[in-house]
Amino acid sequence: MLCFVYMTREIKNILLYVADQWRGDTIGAMGHPTVHTPNIDAFAAESVTFFRHYCQALPCGPSRASILTGLYLHNHRVVSNGTPLPADIRNVAQHLQEAEYSPALFGYTDTPLDPDVQPNAFNGTSAEDWICPGFTAIAPFLFADGFSGWAAELAAKGYTLPDDPRHLWDPSNEPYTPAKNGLLAPSRIATADTDTAWLTDQLLVYVDAMAERPWFAHFNCLKPHPPLFASRPYDTLHNPADIPLPLGVQKRDQIAAQHPWLAYEYDAQESRRAEYPSEKASIAEYNEWDARRLRVAYYGNCSEIDAQFGRIIDRLKFAGVYDETLIIFCSDHGEQLGNNGFWGRRGPYDGNFHVPMIVRDPREAADSVRGSRVNAFTEHVDLLPTILDALNLENTDTVDGHSLVPFLQGAPPPVWRDAVHFAYDFRDLTGKSVETALGLASTECHFRAVRGERWKYVEFPTLPPLLFDMVNDPGEGTDLAGDPSFSDIISEYSDRLQDLAEQLPRRDLSGWFQPYGGELRQYDVM
Repeated sequence: MLCFVYMTREIKNILLYVADQWRGDTIGAMGHPTVHTPNIDAFAAESVTFFRHYCQALPCGPSRASILTGLYLHNHRVVSNGTPLPADIRNVAQHLQEAEYSPALFGYTDTPLDPDVQPNAFNGTSAEDWICPGFTAIAPFLFADGFSGWAAELAAKGYTLPDDPRHLWDPSNEPYTPAKNGLLAPSRIATADTDTAWLTDQLLVYVDAMAERPWFAHFNCLKPHPPLFASRPYDTLHNPADIPLPLGVQKRDQIAAQHPWLAYEYDAQESRRAEYPSEKASIAEYNEWDARRLRVAYYGNCSEIDAQFGRIIDRLKFAGVYDETLIIFCSDHGEQLGNNGFWGRRGPYDGNFHVPMIVRDPREAADSVRGSRVNAFTEHVDLLPTILDALNLENTDTVDGHSLVPFLQGAPPPVWRDAVHFAYDFRDLTGKSVETALGLASTECHFRAVRGERWKYVEFPTLPPLLFDMVNDPGEGTDLAGDPSFSDIISEYSDRLQDLAEQLPRRDLSGWFQPYGGELRQYDVM
């Protein structure tokens, strides 16, 4: 017989759940026609869904830095997955430490330590170099050490591990090419043994162990990020005939005609083609069937996360802490899934920056808006101030975001942003590939963007801008920046970017880089 414990309905605990590379439209509760996400849909019915929520940067590390610090890219300066987070920037874990929480990490944050505080910076590497300050890593899941905790458990269960941990999910230890007109083979990892299941198991033990003590858990799962191989039965859960096809697909010459950087990005995606398996020789040759089977695998991974997320919700309810826990479900960034001709996280498109965000405030004041949706533009930088506000903690730091608690309690602020801001720093410090191809300095290899109701304006330091009409061209297929009739729009949005450009006096570590499992080095002085 199940026994449920009495709940106070005051926020005592926080669960910040971040999936990796999950598109903002790929949840049933957000209107997707195909993907199976029954547990997240049920959670959304008890929560508030933010339909126009955007991340602030690509890829994982820069985006997560915005989640953790409440700062835009130009203020935290984590420009890549290997760039350190400056020690003079407080993150959400350090804020909560001051409130006598012991923040727990399940997974990763992709934030190497500041070289001033990293003990192994010049004499070897350590997995601890990748743990964001303020967190205790209960279940670290780090590429830097080959996902050692999960990998050790797989080995103990009899799995043969590949030399390269990136192939842990592959169907076998042999190189894989899918059969023509066939779905991707399932991962060799059984459903009960996947990395998402392993991390979930660790979180459930933690929840039980914390009992009545307040806790803050930051949970990060790798999926649906590639490798796309899904475990059984999720590999065939979705019917390829029902899968919606990519939008705004263009050939390389069409993309190149729009912008030189987009042409570079289109060619550069071939370097990660193995993450999107096909028998075709290049991504440029992918057809409708490739889109269907790759999306079947991607959606399957989403559904596996949904099942594991359901286990967490069930345990919180059984333990009597569900109505004492602020729960935030989101993703670090999105995925193009073939839209505009791109696979992965490339380009200035909404597929990359629009992400899911569902939040449940357990307090009585939130009851009137449960199951509702917010159409206002919200951003990842809003998460830190939201968590602090929900706990009635004062934030004395300057941040770029604003608390979402008013939305969670049915009293939206009378004045709110009418657009979102995001950026992407695409420099290649170690190889200078993009710098060489486009004739740019590393400091010129970035864009900043404003996306409003109708217009998306993308500005580069020295390259031409981009302008998309998001109402009449939601697929973002036609750049209008070269049309003189839109010069007033461009001027207005360029001014808006300038208004957002205030840079806080932070230490700039954008010239430092630490490869996974490698040595932290300063590249911009070489």
